[in-house]
Amino acid sequence: MSNSREKILAAVKANQPEELPLPDVPAFTGDGSLEKFTTILEGIGGKVVPIRGITHLDVVVQELFPTDERVASTLMASSVLVDAQTPIEVLAAVDIAVLQGEFGVAENGTIWLPEANMLNRALPMITQHLVLVLDHKQIVPTMHQAYAKLGSVGDYGIFLAGPSKTADIEQSLVIGAHGARSLTVLLV
Repeated sequence: MSNSREKILAAVKANQPEELPLPDVPAFTGDGSLEKFTTILEGIGGKVVPIRGITHLDVVVQELFPTDERVASTLMASSVLVDAQTPIEVLAAVDIAVLQGEFGVAENGTIWLPEANMLNRALPMITQHLVLVLDHKQIVPTMHQAYAKLGSVGDYGIFLAGPSKTADIEQSLVIGAHGARSLTVLLV
């Protein structure tokens, strides 16, 4: 052994503890009901609106946002065309983004939104109002089930929960400070 480094590494290698089996991880369960999802999401500032289907999505969105006109979506007629190369100035002018959520998580009111459903990575953050369409059968109880559902997804995506919000030490809550001013989930 020619140097201190080799001596230290040899001593570490010779003094390894016995391998032990990994502990059993308990199955995490929870309440995956629509009621739990709705209660949590509304508690953090979101809104849940049940709808029968997406055939009249444009009518529902118009009723919810009667004064907003600039819509970006692949689920309904859009007045703003958005893709991955859309300049930020165009994105900043979007009033409403209507996007397809993949699944929701009841314990924290989040919705998984993969990049493929975003039109542009910045759109869910820069739009004034974010509307996510979600199949009511696609709600899991906990984040443990959510990550298991994701599996080995390699693409970018985000879990969204409620509208953007921030608060300071004086407990002044500001909605829409760093992203969408509102989040509405249309449960199909």
